[in-house]
Amino acid sequence: MEAGCFYSTMIKLEQLQPNAAVRGIVPDALITVVNMQWFGSEALELTYKTADGKVANQLLYRDSEPTLEIVEQGRPWSFDGDGALFRLVSEAQRIRLAHLFDPVLAVHTSVVEPLPHQITAVYETMLPRQPLRFLLADDPGAGKTIMAGLLIKELVARGDLQRCLIVCPGSLAEQWQDELYRRFHLPFEIFTNDKLEAARTGNWFMETNLVIAASTSSHATRMCSRSCKHPIAAGTW
Repeated sequence: MEAGCFYSTMIKLEQLQPNAAVRGIVPDALITVVNMQWFGSEALELTYKTADGKVANQLLYRDSEPTLEIVEQGRPWSFDGDGALFRLVSEAQRIRLAHLFDPVLAVHTSVVEPLPHQITAVYETMLPRQPLRFLLADDPGAGKTIMAGLLIKELVARGDLQRCLIVCPGSLAEQWQDELYRRFHLPFEIFTNDKLEAARTGNWFMETNLVIAASTSSHATRMCSRSCKHPIAAGTW
């Protein structure tokens, strides 16, 4: 069974009929039966057409039956695929392309009500500048976390961002983590020495795509020096 595409059944040679699509004659490809000519009851000469239109012949014997499958009984298409899987794939495709139809997708999929200056900063100034080199230095309380979250989520939705590293003061690390998850559903992990020690690959940064690192923690210097063996730069941020 190929989910959502074709239904396959193992066959006897007698089941080969013109216009049937069959797997097992040509490696990793389907052929269309054109004609059959029997030689006794144990063998037949099969005339078939490949996907690129080439016609060929092949002798088939009884011992070939276990390798043959009829994929389509004379039909170039069918509606007997998995409907739930098709809906899942189509929904994933719709979400992937959603930013093309909603220019402020991150706003409408987050728990925020951005102010005009935040919309202007993210959608008129920062997003058009890719790759981005931008200093966001608004006054305290102007909502820089909201602007950063909108930018990150918009880039994720557009497929332009997979890995992100946020460096902030240690006292604000948990606040950043909470705000980004609660408002934008972005599951950032806070970098700690315990996580570095427990890394399965020896490099925690390569195992985690969304990271918050404290710049003023007491062990920041030690972590950075130890990470030189498995540098942060080993991955793309």
